[in-house]
Amino acid sequence: MQNICIQICKMFLKLSNFNNKPDSLFFNDGVRRIDFILVYEDEDKKEFEKRHTFQRRKASLMKMGVELEATKSVIDEKLTFIKVHMPWDVLCTYGEVLHIKLPIQPNDLASRPSPWRFFSYVTKHFYPNEELIGKETEFFTAPFEKDRLEYFYIKDKDVFFTPSMRSRMAYYILSRAPYEIRGNTKKFGITKLLDGGVYKAAYPLHDCRFNVPSTEQGCPNERFLLYEEWAHPKSFYKMQPLDLIRKYYGEKIGIYFAWLGFYTMMLALAAVVGLGCFIYGWKTQETSTWSKEVCDPEIGGNIVMCPQCDKFCNYWRLNTTCEASKKLSIFDNFGTLVFAVFMSIWVTLFLEFWKRYQAELEYEWDTVEFLEQEEPPRPEYEAKCIYERKNPVTGVKEKVPYTTCGRCVRVSIGIGTVLFWILLILASIVAIIVYRLAVFFTFSTRFRSQELKELEPLKEYVTPQMATSVTASLISFVVIMILNILYEQLPRTKTDYENSLTLKMFLFQFVNYYSSCFYIAFAKGKAASYPGQPVYLLGKYRNEECDPGGCLFELTTQLSIIMSGKAIWNNIQEVLMPWVKNLISRYCTRVTSEKVIPRWEQDYQLQSISKLGLFHEYLEMVIQFGFVTLFVASFPLAPVLALVNNLFEIRVDAWKIITQFRRIMPEKAQDIGAWQPILQGIAILAVATNAMIIAFTSDMIPRLVYYWSFSVYPYGDQFNNTMAGYINSSLSIFNTRDFTSISRPIMDNSTTIPTCRYRDFRYPPGHPRQYEHNVYYWHVVAAKMAFIIVLEHIVYLTKFILSYVIPDVPYAVKEQIRREKYLTQVILHETNLKLVTKRLKPIKDEILKY
Repeated sequence: MQNICIQICKMFLKLSNFNNKPDSLFFNDGVRRIDFILVYEDEDKKEFEKRHTFQRRKASLMKMGVELEATKSVIDEKLTFIKVHMPWDVLCTYGEVLHIKLPIQPNDLASRPSPWRFFSYVTKHFYPNEELIGKETEFFTAPFEKDRLEYFYIKDKDVFFTPSMRSRMAYYILSRAPYEIRGNTKKFGITKLLDGGVYKAAYPLHDCRFNVPSTEQGCPNERFLLYEEWAHPKSFYKMQPLDLIRKYYGEKIGIYFAWLGFYTMMLALAAVVGLGCFIYGWKTQETSTWSKEVCDPEIGGNIVMCPQCDKFCNYWRLNTTCEASKKLSIFDNFGTLVFAVFMSIWVTLFLEFWKRYQAELEYEWDTVEFLEQEEPPRPEYEAKCIYERKNPVTGVKEKVPYTTCGRCVRVSIGIGTVLFWILLILASIVAIIVYRLAVFFTFSTRFRSQELKELEPLKEYVTPQMATSVTASLISFVVIMILNILYEQLPRTKTDYENSLTLKMFLFQFVNYYSSCFYIAFAKGKAASYPGQPVYLLGKYRNEECDPGGCLFELTTQLSIIMSGKAIWNNIQEVLMPWVKNLISRYCTRVTSEKVIPRWEQDYQLQSISKLGLFHEYLEMVIQFGFVTLFVASFPLAPVLALVNNLFEIRVDAWKIITQFRRIMPEKAQDIGAWQPILQGIAILAVATNAMIIAFTSDMIPRLVYYWSFSVYPYGDQFNNTMAGYINSSLSIFNTRDFTSISRPIMDNSTTIPTCRYRDFRYPPGHPRQYEHNVYYWHVVAAKMAFIIVLEHIVYLTKFILSYVIPDVPYAVKEQIRREKYLTQVILHETNLKLVTKRLKPIKDEILKY
């Protein structure tokens, strides 16, 4: 029987000559539309096993009703292109199987006028050209059923199913067409055949070239329109044509660009406020009292600081950090506190308004009731289903891929793998910390000596702390990128599979990207003790300390380097690499100018999209979202950098998928998947991290405690609240004779420098409780705890109120959903009534006759 099928396939699949129509999207008869393309090497040049697998595959596809046509390559004689066509009956069958929603009647609900309609003359310039991309007619839709064709809005059978729907159904068939059955083992699916080399490629066709419209009659030229109005640099200021993106690439691509565009639009508000805070800090840096005291030769110039490493470091003057303290005052001010609270509210508004916008898209794009039963299992999952179990819901026996024991083993291996990589990241963080300690020792001994005379003009800008921070941040960024690349090399439905992968990858990336920032924000300098009793890491390296103004500026440096470096690296990966690969491919397969290359072969020369699709794009943006929200109290310019990056990211991603990649397989998607709860988790965590950054990393709380309590009676000698004298009160005194033999500087100046200062709140030498924490310290600790508790409760209460007040689904959308459900029920009722009437008619006639 199998040999007969193969012979039939050979008879129907005789090679057809190319008809010299480069833009044709049809078989040679000009009637049957090409819904998918398969590429394989000439059978005569293949291995025996691959040849027979291919023949079985062709027979299987023919059995499933798919029509095929083969054409030799114009460029490479070894290649053959198989054109796949879905006849009407097959489309109807699989349209019902996949629960595709199709129009039943035009939407008769009047749309509410926009409150911005009065500005339409101005705003229309920011939207795609309506003459090229017109607004589509809105329809009420229902899941397709081929027995109820008369109730669907069918004007033309050839265009009733859109090209993306046809490609999706074709891929569904190709993914499940079996090619070998041995006992309980069933082999099927285009993915395995691609991996095994039986096929070279499988993809849907672009409808035309991206920069030249098609000459074929009736071609919609959607690719050309998307390039002109979306991906072209001249259209960077225009809103995205989301409906056309969804129509051409499917809901999954559409929802990504909708989310990215909405996120970028919301970033604009955060960027304006953040830029305002930065300008405020820049304008007030010269008037900052504590910064002026550091730079004052009579105050900071007379304060001798203790050595920050053992033996080889020397004493230094506080005013050597003058420029660093000025830069720190740009970010460490009251404007930053206001901005941190604003961003906590902003992130809530972003998530709530996104839910509303997503609900509108779900209705417009017919994914409101996209449930698991509508999403077919992954072919790879189905192929592994060899064990039986009783479904706890239906009570019916079903096939599953693993036993309970096997599932436990797989889960254990998965958890163990993630833990191993997280431990590897933590080990790299420890290594970077050791580097910081060792290099700080080197920089401290050389920068404050007379050895580096060539750096004399830069000494006031390049401090040991600054040099250590910048070099460590660069090394940290390189380590992050390397671990990221290594990790990337290495559920039932496709959505479950992607969600599982999302959680694992994000956990790894969270630790990889943010661990160094968490170290600087919450660990560095917190266990430094005092000069006479320093704390050592691994019993060898003395724990590093923060600048007299705190570690906030170092955290800002770390964030700016990682965010900027990540953006540059991602653009190189996403734009430059595909462009270079396509350039090399065109050079290697160049043909004479007189040869006409068909549409399917032009697409074959493009790059194929990654198996993970948009996963890395989502991951990149969510990591950026973490930088914008988790540490924004230390870097108000983070939203500005993110906004600039995203304005490029949207157009770069659009340019990439339109010009450099084959047409992406259209897929259904209701929302952004597992990324939604991840964003919500980051938003909740951001409140705590920003509150703790302000409390523990910045110097704001100690300054407030000094201003309101310790600058006046009974602790201070001032009559009015003031910041004057803060620097002196924030630095404790240490007797240089109390150095241990290990930490005492080699150049001991204890006779000329009897005391030095260090950053802490401790009693001075000679006090009954010398070097113990003083009352100022406990006031500061209490104020920090109170600040965190009050700020968190206020922000969380505000977030809760906003979440409750803002409905997830707009009222107008609810009305349309109810109207659509009503129409669907009416259709079902009338159909069932007709069916019952038809069945009862013979009985009625018999009764009347009798």
